Amino acid sequence: MYTIFVDMTFKARHQLTFEDGTQEPLHEHDWKVCAAVSADRLNKEEMVIDFEELKSLLEGILRDFRGGQLTSMGVFENRNPSAENLARIVYAQLAPKLPNTVRLSFVEITEAPGCRARYIP
Repeated sequence: MYTIFVDMTFKARHQLTFEDGTQEPLHEHDWKVCAAVSADRLNKEEMVIDFEELKSLLEGILRDFRGGQLTSMGVFENRNPSAENLARIVYAQLAPKLPNTVRLSFVEITEAPGCRARYIP
């Protein structure tokens, strides 16, 4: 099995709501996204997938989040814009865009240094 990783970053704001209804202040992070894709065999070019192709696919998804306020985006309707939910949403959007021979192993979101969430279905 072969696995490759692509890391990208974007800035966005969010505000979590807690069980008691209180909200933290709206604040911004430099979010880091790591997408790991795997394949049992290399393709004809002897790669899992070209890094640039994977980066382009991921950028197409992150473009909607860049500079935005996650709290007000439709994909977070009735959900907290947490790192955990962001990882699941990016995974759900990226997985179907990959070639049939490649599977998305996980998406990891780093919200702040030392604070990250990983989604593996």
